Amino acid sequence: MDNTSNTQVTKKTKNFGFLSSVFAIIVGLMFGFIILLVSNPAEAGQGFITILTGALTRGTRGIGQIFYYATPIIMTGLSVGFAFKTGLFNIGASGQFIMGAFFSVFVGLTMTSLGGFHWVVALIASAVGGALWALIPGLLKAYANVHEVISSIMMNYIGMYLVNAMVKNSDIIFDSLKNQSKALPKTAYIPKMGLDKIFQGSSVNGGIIIALIMAIIMYIVLTKTTFGFELRAVGFNRDASRYAGINEKKNIVLSMVIAGALAGIAGGLLYLAGSGKHIEVVDVLAAEGFTGISVALLGLSNPIGIIFSGLFIAYITAGGFYLQLFDFSTEVINIIIAVIIYFSAFSLIIKTFINKFNSRRKGGKE
Repeated sequence: MDNTSNTQVTKKTKNFGFLSSVFAIIVGLMFGFIILLVSNPAEAGQGFITILTGALTRGTRGIGQIFYYATPIIMTGLSVGFAFKTGLFNIGASGQFIMGAFFSVFVGLTMTSLGGFHWVVALIASAVGGALWALIPGLLKAYANVHEVISSIMMNYIGMYLVNAMVKNSDIIFDSLKNQSKALPKTAYIPKMGLDKIFQGSSVNGGIIIALIMAIIMYIVLTKTTFGFELRAVGFNRDASRYAGINEKKNIVLSMVIAGALAGIAGGLLYLAGSGKHIEVVDVLAAEGFTGISVALLGLSNPIGIIFSGLFIAYITAGGFYLQLFDFSTEVINIIIAVIIYFSAFSLIIKTFINKFNSRRKGGKE
């Protein structure tokens, strides 16, 4: 098969991936409409239109809220997507997210003398927290061949309970009256970077700019650097990578650590946003980590695609908030997102099958 044929196959695969994402979105929205129709037929149409347009009915404030909701899930989407690109399924983004959040809140409440660098150090701490939490599944995968799905799921629950215990047993962090972490000083808040003037009344801040920069960096790392090539090569075939002189164990660990750092930063961006968000001592896994899976799947694990898929998920989330006006439960949005995840994963399986089929056909012709 010549280079022209290879290019055509690549284009067809990319087109299929894009169409499969669009299909998953349409099916998810249709499923949501059916639920609205069953629960309240009289207002189902208005409720569905609210999901599609509600975020825009509040003007610049609504757009600002979209960016606010998108910030952490773009980062968790990058975490899951980066691991996908290197052949790993980082389902532990939830645990890494909350661990990163705890590290950022801890620095935010204890290192108050840092002045203008306070929020920067707190955000760096969140990356460290997420990276450390992903290091364990990475080591287990590289040196004991323990599947990262199993180990990272376990780390999700361990992280949740450990953070709850650390928050609750710290007088510096814990607000016993509200059963949550204390409010951070303003020096720990991520600066608005002028976005509060553009999107007045919203919770948006410079976190969305940081998330976009991180997506661009991840794109460059994966597609334009030798390091990114080695990571993807190990994910594609560990044995071939080892034969080519690549240290596959080191790259597996590094891949998980980077993915964990991205999820940890997501936690930092949310809890340092100055929007009144606190770590609550409840036995519930962080939803942002699992939403990142849908964002990564919809974005085809491409960092640029993840930006748009994150904005889309944030858009319907912001619109779904106004479903309460029609006596609908906002959980409908969670169902829509769950259906999108299911069909995105299903299309990913089909895409993998097509790629294998094309590879076999190519080998047969040669």
